[in-house]
Amino acid sequence: MRYRTLWISDVHLGRPGCQAELLADFLRRHDCERLYLVGDIIDGWKLHQSWYWPQAHANVVREILSKAEAGTAVHYITGNHDEFLRRYVDHAMHFGNISIANEAIHHTADGRRLLVLHGDAFDMITRYFRRIAIAGDAAYQTLLRANVVINRVRARFDKPHWSLSAYAKHQVKRAVNFVSAFEDAVARDCRRRQLDGVICGHIHHAEIRRIHGVQYYNCGDWVESCTALAEDMNGRIEILRWAELHEGAENSAKVTPLKPPQRAAQKP
Repeated sequence: MRYRTLWISDVHLGRPGCQAELLADFLRRHDCERLYLVGDIIDGWKLHQSWYWPQAHANVVREILSKAEAGTAVHYITGNHDEFLRRYVDHAMHFGNISIANEAIHHTADGRRLLVLHGDAFDMITRYFRRIAIAGDAAYQTLLRANVVINRVRARFDKPHWSLSAYAKHQVKRAVNFVSAFEDAVARDCRRRQLDGVICGHIHHAEIRRIHGVQYYNCGDWVESCTALAEDMNGRIEILRWAELHEGAENSAKVTPLKPPQRAAQKP
């Protein structure tokens, strides 16, 4: 598949929960003119605690570098987990076709101007209460570890993958209110800047909807949902849910073909 633009966010390379194998496969199967890495691609918080960098994570970096070498413009937008890169933004550093920035303005094929940023600036806990944010991140990791055990049991009974943390986000009132407040704040800032829409990440929840007269897009993540945003050559943007698409492709390849109909036995 070839797209005009792809956006991915919240990969968290360096963290055990990262779905690096799926992401590397996604990058191999999709080409684009522009690739936006919308923050939290590398998990500096986790790597600072303990080093974790298996081959699968290195493969993701290799796929990104291969795209840049082939001519894809790669825009690395910094997030809170890879905030260590923000010290280099003022130097306007470029590595071949790879640039680093805190935000960018993307011009779609149909003439719209979209603000691209990670979104942590609109999360008051991450911005002003770092210790609480780190504690919350630790709790999130506990849910992810529990999720692994739950899905091993579900797999034995041929049940599909289910995300405990995603369920909690949609059911716990405080989490629902947080997501709603985040989306509202991002959209209002975009409208203040007189832009047509915003593309962000941070909350690990892929979404496309209209808020306060602007188009709101969220990339999702590559820890639970394995989602990306894609712009076609006409400017239309959609969510690609790669875990579902990949599973469907794998299952379809394993379907046993129908046997050719047997000829009826001839009567004597």
